[in-house]
Amino acid sequence: MTAANSSRLAYIDWMRGLACVLMFQTHCYDSWLSPGARHSKFFMYSQLGGTFPAPLFLFLAGISFALVTDKLWWKNLPAAEVARTTIRRGAEIFAFGLLFRLQEYLIAWGWAPLSDLLRVDVLNTIGLSMMLMGVLCWCALSLHRGAQARLALVLAAAGTALLISLVTPPLWTTWRPDWLPWPLESYINGVHNLGAPQPWLFPIFPWTAFAFAGLAVGFILQSQWARKREASIFFLAGTLGLALIAVARWFDTRPQRFYAVYDYWHTSPSFFWLRVGMLLVILTASYAWCRWGVAQWSFSPLIQLGQASLLVYWVHLEFVYGRASILAKHNQSIRIASLGLLTIFLAMLLLAFLRTRMKGRGVEMLAWFRSPARAH
Repeated sequence: MTAANSSRLAYIDWMRGLACVLMFQTHCYDSWLSPGARHSKFFMYSQLGGTFPAPLFLFLAGISFALVTDKLWWKNLPAAEVARTTIRRGAEIFAFGLLFRLQEYLIAWGWAPLSDLLRVDVLNTIGLSMMLMGVLCWCALSLHRGAQARLALVLAAAGTALLISLVTPPLWTTWRPDWLPWPLESYINGVHNLGAPQPWLFPIFPWTAFAFAGLAVGFILQSQWARKREASIFFLAGTLGLALIAVARWFDTRPQRFYAVYDYWHTSPSFFWLRVGMLLVILTASYAWCRWGVAQWSFSPLIQLGQASLLVYWVHLEFVYGRASILAKHNQSIRIASLGLLTIFLAMLLLAFLRTRMKGRGVEMLAWFRSPARAH
């Protein structure tokens, strides 16, 4: 990727970094606050902010997937080859998710149940989303060519996001596939082994819908027409986001109910599209900040974190929830937990900084250690 392209796409890393910060504060306060502090409005708003990291990561996975697919497409690779490349990357992320669950189980050996190995976490869902997006892109590119292919990709991705959001409520309630073994059903609705869908897990329904929404946005942003009107398109996206928020709120206030069981905060299409609207607003704000704001002329902690988001996600959990937690769990005041959060943020920022500076320099460093330069 050229320096110009990297600068132009800085908003993606900025948004990933924002997701990391929101994730840090959610996990830190959830792990460390005392029972009394957990009943405060502060904790309530902290956890409300925690509803954004997973949608952000998945939405950005969709946008990034569109960028990669578009690049391979312009190289005139066959649709099957494009699909193979992208689906393989999704399988790698899914494997990382399984490996992460194994690591957490081994670290918690002795008190973690064996069923934790099969818990559906956000990395599993990102990997599955990428594989499903690869299949969708393969179908669209096999059937269409040229400008028609891009339109087909956008409509297919947006339509898939809409379909997933609409069928989620019954798949969690009246249409539950409870005839499946629970490890498989858990990927549909997050039932795990607890007999009912769990809102703290990340099943395909509804979470992959955020990735498909990002895929549609990504293909629009990569079109030649949109590139010529880049700033206008991003501000149009923010306007569309505000409209989606208003429409979603309006639908939620209607007395008519289309589902036998309506759960606004976990499965309702209204809440899903409200969050998509907010993601579009954040997308516009991040683009403006990265193009005209401080991110243009100084070091950006959020961009730095975003460039190593997988690593900091993996590492911070052990220092917040694991046995290496830097503070005693469920025993801290808001002030002490906030100091712990600041420590985690700075430590992960340093880790991200080192990761990006050392990337690709392993062979060079090994040669230096084997034959260090003599002092002059």
